[in-house]
Amino acid sequence: MAGTAQTAQSPRAAARQGAGLPRRLAEALQGDVRFDAFTRGRYATDASIYQITPAGVVLPRSADDIAATLRIAAEHGVPVTMRGGGTSQNGQPIGSGLVVDCARHFNRMLAYDAEAGTITVEPGMVLERLNTRVKADGWFFPVEPSTATRCTIGGMAGNNSCGARSLRFGKMSDNVIAMEALFHDGAPFGFGLTGNEASGATGSARAEEIARRMRALAADNRAEIERMYPKVQRRVGGYNLDALIEARPNLAHLLVGSEGTLAATTSVTLKLSRLPTHRVMGVCHFPSFRSAMETTKAIVELDPVAVELVDNNVLVLGADIPLFRTTLADITRGRPNCLLLAEFAGDDLAALKRDLKRLDACMGDHGFPGAVVEVVEPARQRSVWEVREACLNIMMSMKGDAKPVSFIEDCAVPLEHLADYTDAVTEVFTKHGTRGTWYAHASVGCLHVRPILDMKKEGDVARMRAIAEETSELVRRYKGSYSGEHGDGISRSEYIAPLFGERLTRAFETVKDTFDPDNHLNPGKIVRPLRMDDRSLMRFAPGYAVTQPMETALDWSEWGGFGGAVEMCNNNGTCRKLAGGAMCPSYRATREEQHLTRGRANSLRLAISGQLGPEAFTSHEMKRTLDLCVSCKACRRECPTGVDMARMKVEFLHHYHARHGLPLKERLIGELPRYAGVAALLAPLLNLRDKVPALAKLSERAAGLSARRTLPRWRRPWGETGEAAHPSDVAGEFRDVILFGDTFNRAFERENLEAAERVLRAAGYRIHRVYPPSGRRPLCCGRTYLASGQTDRARAEARRTLDTLLPFVRAGARVVGLEPSCLLTFRDEFGALLPGEDARALAASSLLIEELLAADLAAGRIALPLADQGGRVAHLHGHCHQKSFGAMGAVETVLRAVPGLDVRVIESSCCGMAGAFGYGAATIDASLAMAELSLFPALRAAGPDDLVVADGTSCRHQIQDGLKREAEHVVRVLDRALVPRQ
Repeated sequence: MAGTAQTAQSPRAAARQGAGLPRRLAEALQGDVRFDAFTRGRYATDASIYQITPAGVVLPRSADDIAATLRIAAEHGVPVTMRGGGTSQNGQPIGSGLVVDCARHFNRMLAYDAEAGTITVEPGMVLERLNTRVKADGWFFPVEPSTATRCTIGGMAGNNSCGARSLRFGKMSDNVIAMEALFHDGAPFGFGLTGNEASGATGSARAEEIARRMRALAADNRAEIERMYPKVQRRVGGYNLDALIEARPNLAHLLVGSEGTLAATTSVTLKLSRLPTHRVMGVCHFPSFRSAMETTKAIVELDPVAVELVDNNVLVLGADIPLFRTTLADITRGRPNCLLLAEFAGDDLAALKRDLKRLDACMGDHGFPGAVVEVVEPARQRSVWEVREACLNIMMSMKGDAKPVSFIEDCAVPLEHLADYTDAVTEVFTKHGTRGTWYAHASVGCLHVRPILDMKKEGDVARMRAIAEETSELVRRYKGSYSGEHGDGISRSEYIAPLFGERLTRAFETVKDTFDPDNHLNPGKIVRPLRMDDRSLMRFAPGYAVTQPMETALDWSEWGGFGGAVEMCNNNGTCRKLAGGAMCPSYRATREEQHLTRGRANSLRLAISGQLGPEAFTSHEMKRTLDLCVSCKACRRECPTGVDMARMKVEFLHHYHARHGLPLKERLIGELPRYAGVAALLAPLLNLRDKVPALAKLSERAAGLSARRTLPRWRRPWGETGEAAHPSDVAGEFRDVILFGDTFNRAFERENLEAAERVLRAAGYRIHRVYPPSGRRPLCCGRTYLASGQTDRARAEARRTLDTLLPFVRAGARVVGLEPSCLLTFRDEFGALLPGEDARALAASSLLIEELLAADLAAGRIALPLADQGGRVAHLHGHCHQKSFGAMGAVETVLRAVPGLDVRVIESSCCGMAGAFGYGAATIDASLAMAELSLFPALRAAGPDDLVVADGTSCRHQIQDGLKREAEHVVRVLDRALVPRQ
């Protein structure tokens, strides 16, 4: 049975004790202090099933800020919980007192010795940023969890993180040299072996006395430590008293894995490792899960760096996720039940390739000949690791209320027991009417397993408790560790007592009481634990229900309703990554949890379930939470659980404007397609706005359009010429296309549509002229209406466009467009506005021009006569929606089809313009900050004669407005390269 547990202090109780706390903190700190309901809600969760609303949130800028926070909190009797990236899976960084977010500001590198291979950082430093800094010198920090793009060094130290390569490099406690920290009352001290201290402690006589008492405590319990501590590498439960019985103990290792219950870390000194020159990977295929488990030990004996499991759930679910579909198809042969990814690393590539041959022979010896796919190319390996690192989130993409739940996730057992242990756990799941998902670190017997449960149901919470009890007994039977990587937190602290025994449990309490006698630091974790099945501590507490919005403007049936779509966010924090991909551009610019996909999803969930008050969903605070969402749709693709914040923002704005009214700026932008024709006639007058400063300032005051931003220039619009086509004109061949002229290219850049006509004809396509059935206004996708939540008007545009195009689509024509945000609306929002087969038919036949050309070039159906460009460089910036729908490969393909064109893809997130976002007086600073993240620096480094290619009209405007440099649509590059007909 689990050990004695306690219930959490209520947020109201913490607030009562903290009367006057906000004022005192604000006066004492340089950093930010926030006590509003929305911020507290955003910090109430991590990646676990738990939710505890804090009394307040502190974002310190220095160690002095943290010290002041500790002192003031202690005076008010309010506990303090330290937080990094908020990606823990057991509830470690949440609590009812003050939550101290170190990731926002407290994240600097303090010292770096490139010769010795050591580095000292503040706890908010993100692992990937650290490794990027030291990579140039041939170093890396080898403890690499799958959350490396967003986890912080402080959080890793707190949990004693491990990562995929721990077989070779160990865990955090094997790689931490020293730590500086603060006691519960803010007094500083240091633990470690830096060569400057005799006792392993610095800072004060108090620190030295505690160091002496800890060594004595470990010595008194040596026999029990040697008897009861699991003999597996992956043991991170309890406190690391075993580190203090070594010949030369490092007291910093007692703080490692302590989850912020003993002290508040202010710096960590790490031992770096040399980057291997080469890595290779063997993807081992197995017909059954047990056969993989039985073979793991033999593979480990080949001395790989890592052996990682990818189970059948990941293979099946991942095949439905666009981001991973191609990679899985590349590395799998046939229909394996599961895979083991074996990585070898070193400086001799030939030797590593021999290792792969030995791996293949080993698999043959165990009855699986020819079951290894070799992955030698670094780019392919990166793609495979991206799948492995997303295993958890792929499995969390299961739709519906039942999800894989983390609470026995990282138990570790000796390899000789791995197959029997996994069988036994599977039997436990079956006994309780569920099944589990498995993945991760087969090399060290630490398989991440999550039974599928519905945490909204009391019965499933009871099943969670029963499964935990029975699994802990299995772990004890197989002489393993109940916590093998992710720490104790709320989920597993109760199981320290039965697994370590009464004497060591009391010793752990002594450790805690020595450091933190008043239980101010992260109470309820490791010792005197909270109950892991206390539903009042959970995200879906008793009585949880979605109450708003009652009637949605868009179709959310795919997710089981709007609430189900919002709840897809499991707080894994992938959106916190600062490099690679496109998500989340506003967070990258501000580093604020509020401006993060996760932060927005949490705010929406709390609001629609009534936890932020009855009017929170349509409140001004919710509007501010979503204001910097640029609807880039990166989360739609890059969030492995498929959180689609762009669509959620449309839904929200529909309800918000219904309550508060529609501002002039949104009216002007929304109605753009309707008045564009008339505005073109008034072009000389309207274009004066950017020539007369007073007019620009007037537009800012009246409509919120920034005077610092030029507006698109009105011109004579593009118009189709020729007789209207009839569906019977369509021959049903690949050559039949309809060129969709979006409002932006029609009104402002007609040369793009004219170039598209020439390119399509040169390739041999038949362009069918399709006009609206009545009236002169061209067809429209409704994008401008969607941007302001005007879903009824957007639906009317969608209906008009769908009714017009559908007969041609049914006859076999394809719809081709230039502007990604417009054409891709056919493939995305049309289905939410007009769910049904008609919208699906249009979506299936709608292509960006680069997608059309790339597909038909690859199939050999067309040929483009293109002239050699003589080595001219073209820098390609992708539109966010192109990236979201996987269309960037097509742009590259058609550009690389141009002879003599040197195509260089800019690794950038959103350009920051994002439709109307970059024009707003309130958002222009954020818009420019996003551009400065990567796009503008890359273009400043480009040659003056280089081409800049950007298919988005907003992207081109941002580049022209910010850098005074012209960017072109890909179709104009192709048009200019066409060889003239003789």
